[in-house]
This record gives sequence, structure tokens and C-alpha cells, in this order.
Amino acid sequence: MPVLAMAAMALACAVWAPAAFAQSKKTDQNNRSVQGVVTTAEDAPVSGGVVQLKNTKTLQIRSFFTKQDGSYQFQGLSPDVDYELKADYQGATSSTKILSSFDSRRDAIINLKLGKK
Repeated sequence: MPVLAMAAMALACAVWAPAAFAQSKKTDQNNRSVQGVVTTAEDAPVSGGVVQLKNTKTLQIRSFFTKQDGSYQFQGLSPDVDYELKADYQGATSSTKILSSFDSRRDAIINLKLGKK
């Protein structure tokens, strides 16, 4: 490859790379997240519970195993979609909570409490 062509390619990468990074960062700013804690009916944190996040437009379901402190988190969510959240652990289930597209919080907090078995 001639030196001039390599220099032109390097210049193009130097010019377009920051623009591509800025575009991806802008896209991240349009996303939102939801997090919270799953607890038992007695308010104890649930480690290893399963939180399901359902996209009500596509019906796609994502799952997250709660951490030792009962916490969970989902990131990269569209602000234009409603999501349903629920938790399950050893036969106990929480009520379903909604993260609405009308909820303008960028970082929503939704705690889930398991019902009695």
C-alpha cells in the first residue's frame, strides 16, 4: 500500500472515530435504566432471586439474578417502551410492576416484594 494511501486512511480514521464515539454516547444518553431491591414478605433481601423484565412492545424478556443484597439492575432501556417487572424466588412471586414510557426518570428505582408462598 502506498504511503500516501496509508496516510489518507489514518487521517480518515482520526476524523471519523471521534464522530462515531460521540454518536454512540448520544445514543446512550437516550436510554434509561431501572434498578431496585427484591425482598421477602418479611423485608429480608433475596439473594439469587430472578427478576424478569418484559418489553411490552416486542414481548422480549430479560432476566437478572439478584445479588447478595437483593439488588438488580437493567440498563439500555428505551424510553419509548413500557416494561413489566416481576420477581420469583423458591415458589414466591412479586406483583407485577410497570415502568411506563410516561415515567421520565432516566434511572428509575422499582423495589419488588415477594408474596407469601
